[in-house]
Amino acid sequence: MKTVTMGSGSGFWGDLLEPAVEMAQRSDIQYLGFDHLSELTMAILSRRRVKNADDGFVPDVIPWMRAILPAARRRGIRMLTNAGGANPRACAEAVSQVAEELGYSGLRIGIVGGDDVLAALPGLEDQGWTFRNMDTGEEGLERIRGRLVAANAYIGAEGIVEQLRADADLVITGRVSDNALYVGPLLPEFGWNYAEHSQEIAAAVTVGHVIECAACVTGGMSTMWRLSDQGREVGFPVAEFRENCEAVISKTPDSGGVVNEWTVKEHLLYEIQDPANYVMPDGVADFTGVQLFDDGPGRVGLRGMGGGPRPEHAKACLAYTNGWIGEGMAFFPWPDALEKAQFAARWLEQRMERLGLRFEDRRVDLVGVNMLQGEAAPVADYDAAEVGLRFAVRAQDRESAEVIRREITHLWTMGRVGSSIGPPSRVRPVVSLWPTLIPWEAVSCFSEQLEVR
Repeated sequence: MKTVTMGSGSGFWGDLLEPAVEMAQRSDIQYLGFDHLSELTMAILSRRRVKNADDGFVPDVIPWMRAILPAARRRGIRMLTNAGGANPRACAEAVSQVAEELGYSGLRIGIVGGDDVLAALPGLEDQGWTFRNMDTGEEGLERIRGRLVAANAYIGAEGIVEQLRADADLVITGRVSDNALYVGPLLPEFGWNYAEHSQEIAAAVTVGHVIECAACVTGGMSTMWRLSDQGREVGFPVAEFRENCEAVISKTPDSGGVVNEWTVKEHLLYEIQDPANYVMPDGVADFTGVQLFDDGPGRVGLRGMGGGPRPEHAKACLAYTNGWIGEGMAFFPWPDALEKAQFAARWLEQRMERLGLRFEDRRVDLVGVNMLQGEAAPVADYDAAEVGLRFAVRAQDRESAEVIRREITHLWTMGRVGSSIGPPSRVRPVVSLWPTLIPWEAVSCFSEQLEVR
């Protein structure tokens, strides 16, 4: 039975490089994918492209390709990355220079883009499109129109498929969905098409979802951390996808971490709202029928995967400027550390009122008590050795956000005995996200190819 083997070499911009190099050197894989993007990442990259027409891609791709290309070329591994971000052409040019320096003339680099839909928004508004916010239900862009900095649709694997069929050795994309990097190789390998193979493609979406965040399915970010071999860096995952739409998840041989039924279950449900309706541009996966089976030590199989065809509309994420964050931190020692921190929070609240300041948002966290779990955290019933206070505000103007940085320093002398002030942080701009649906006709995808000289 034909099997296609794919590895995940990155789960985010800033991921570890060494496990990706080890995978290219030691894993028996045909394809190696690198996910570098998030919604906020696209906004950052779009702003960088505005400042410099040759920028707008994830800079990690340069050292990564320099380190991984030798093993990939030697072993015939084809690579796919969405590090092109807001400027896949510029990214391909930069990688081409690296390949040329390494002596890999003839390397074929596929370029896939067209996800930038910012220029299409006015025309859609003229047609009466409401851009309903999928999180809040708000309709219409009147409130944010003048503050938009980026708008990117999630595109699928079509351009990747086209470039792999054109014998690309490396495909660089813009904002494709994360799992499109792993759906893409399977269509040409198995001869699938979107019209006749929606069940198979939904299975591919499922497997792509399981491995797209790299170490998150091999022992990182897992309740299995006690079983994980952390003496070495966690190995990245490998998916063996079989022609009958079963798959097996493992990891780089002789690497750290762990792969078992629970790590796969954990990531199968990671970031999922409706497991029966996981909507991606290539198809809609249904996780409710997935069955896991043991395929040997460190190998977990999946069967029963399926779902439905591609959705009628494209999802787009609009990014807009939304004020400034100002924050400060203070720390309080035993005895009565919690009581001291609570007093400091009340003092700052009252100080903001006396100054007549009003903020869009305000957040008070007690570090060591409820900073991560909020109101769900139980109130401490012991006298902690120390408690920290984080006081943060969001204001529409920078000057108001700056106030909190100054005011929290007064706790040094106005606070309870032993109060200490944390290092000052810079006021920073806020970029908020507006997820919505748009017609596919508004998305103009393209793919092209360049060859290293």
